[in-house]
Amino acid sequence: MNQTLNSKDEPSSPVPSRRRFKGKTVLITGGGKGIGLATTLKFASEGARVMVFDHKLENAEKGAHTALEAGATAAYSAGVDVGDEDAVVAALARGAREFGFPDVIVNNAGAMGSKSITDLTVDDWLSTLRVDLLGAFLFTREAFKQMQNGGVIVNVASIHAIETTSNVAAYAAAKAAMLSLTRTASIEGKDLNIRVNAVLPGAIDTPMLRENPNVKSGNEKIDEREVGQTADIAEVIAFLASDEARFVNGASIVADGGRIVRL
Repeated sequence: MNQTLNSKDEPSSPVPSRRRFKGKTVLITGGGKGIGLATTLKFASEGARVMVFDHKLENAEKGAHTALEAGATAAYSAGVDVGDEDAVVAALARGAREFGFPDVIVNNAGAMGSKSITDLTVDDWLSTLRVDLLGAFLFTREAFKQMQNGGVIVNVASIHAIETTSNVAAYAAAKAAMLSLTRTASIEGKDLNIRVNAVLPGAIDTPMLRENPNVKSGNEKIDEREVGQTADIAEVIAFLASDEARFVNGASIVADGGRIVRL
């Protein structure tokens, strides 16, 4: 999917709309639902061209269509398995032919299972690591090769990277490793003028939270006052991607409504 909107005169307003990403291309993995979709719409509302990558093509297409309605100057969608090296490289090449290589990459795609350590198989581990860690590495590597004028990478990790519960060993380990990747990439990216940061969401009102067996069983207690919305995380991601955060690099920003303070 590749569509372009004609520019329109915006109505006058006493409060100017924020257009921090006008002229920028932003790629969001897992951009068709949940935090990814909210992030897609946030960048779209601020004038970006968006590339929406999602494991399910229908989700990517829905995200791109909604982004156009939200104000994106153009939108591109692709069904991509972020853990498949060839698929990632090919999808990036196709998108770059449309808009050029992205100025911002948000590594949001994620997968979370629920098994005890004794029940986890090697395949379970590898499946989770492919999505939650290898995908972020592949997009980071390609960015380092192709971001000719510098840029920004934002990795969406989780508070499970630093405080966790039972039955999510693979997910928590992958997200912890993502923080390490973020730190190393921020060092190696300096000479390329590429900033790399991570966001650690807490309990966010998505199906991943509500259908989590730990939550459904009551093993993990949720205080509804500490449940955030997907838009809350999108705001943090957009800040880190903006010039306002030009001095923020290698950081891991917790966005959990204070939940981790008492875990």
